[in-house]
Amino acid sequence: MFSEYFADLHIHIGAASSGNPVKITASRSLTFANILKESAENKGLDIIGIIDCASPPVIADIEKLLAEGLMEELTDGGIKYGNLTVIMGAEIESRESNGGQSHYLAYFPFLRNIKDFSEIMSEYIKNITLSSQSTGLNASQLLQIIDSTGGICIPAHVFTPYKSFYGRSFSSYQEVFTTQEWEMIPAIELGLSADTYLADYLPELRDKTFISNSDAHSLPKIAREYNKIRLKELSFKELILALKNSKGRKVLANYGLDPRLGKYHHSYCEDCQQGIDEKGSILKCPLCGGDKVVKGVKDRIMEISVTGVTDSPIFRPAYIHQIPLLDIPGIGPRTMEKLLIKFATEMDILHKVSFEDLRLVVGDKIASSIVRARSGAARIKTGGGGFYGKVMG
Repeated sequence: MFSEYFADLHIHIGAASSGNPVKITASRSLTFANILKESAENKGLDIIGIIDCASPPVIADIEKLLAEGLMEELTDGGIKYGNLTVIMGAEIESRESNGGQSHYLAYFPFLRNIKDFSEIMSEYIKNITLSSQSTGLNASQLLQIIDSTGGICIPAHVFTPYKSFYGRSFSSYQEVFTTQEWEMIPAIELGLSADTYLADYLPELRDKTFISNSDAHSLPKIAREYNKIRLKELSFKELILALKNSKGRKVLANYGLDPRLGKYHHSYCEDCQQGIDEKGSILKCPLCGGDKVVKGVKDRIMEISVTGVTDSPIFRPAYIHQIPLLDIPGIGPRTMEKLLIKFATEMDILHKVSFEDLRLVVGDKIASSIVRARSGAARIKTGGGGFYGKVMG
């Protein structure tokens, strides 16, 4: 019997319980324990990927929670915390011969696997305590190490102009992977500035599952993007089957930002601080002539597309543009607290609660905004150059 679950597979840890920083750019409130509580109680997620678990202080936190009986490892991989399942992961950075840098997500079934991975990575990373550090290894070498330690590799936020597979390093997988290696990668992470429509301009992604994750650097940002998946039960083994679209398990839907809200969707000139709406390869700003151009996700995809046409395979699930509740005008921390007290979790508010029930708690205007946000129907100011887009109403 299959069931449907909500999953966010890219959540950072800002600090270990010891106080050691882990992800420098993330909030220190993002501890392992706080992520568990927020994801289960407020967000209403069923499965999460915490991708800084190769840090030794984080490993110590996991071991402590397991020893105290607050979590338990599952037979088929993953860690159970109440009704929530945690997939342990790491984010690592490659260094390519062409100068490119890319981030990759590595997921592991058991604590022993990520400890083995951490030990190997400590030979290549100057400070293994910190997340997303450069390894000096290329993508092929990283893939082999992840595979040898029992993990699975997924390229992270693949189109962003900084430290990503297509945005920063390659125009095609053939520049770094053999076909056999490419087939070892079941999925790619779209990132906040892309969606299925844009990604399917690249035919070589036709057989890959797309996932949308929050890349959360603070507790409120957890589940700003997430996935609905069909599994028989919550475990690492079942999740991998879903990513491989195998044996009836699959990703059923991606819920994410309209790409225009992403901070790298539009090309952007850092000299005149203006968005650039031009087709083709953009080397200089058409407005001021400056050459400090950050190429946006949309323009980069169009540049490397070999067909110039987006074509999604039949198995590809719907990508549903959805605005996070806290990004809706009129919803602040107090209103959010009121909603959570009444309706329990954000997943309930986004997927179950009717307009009539919403309006009784927050009034007609905000209730209407929530209903529109659930389908992405809002006026948007497009983001670019490191600045997020904005919901205008």
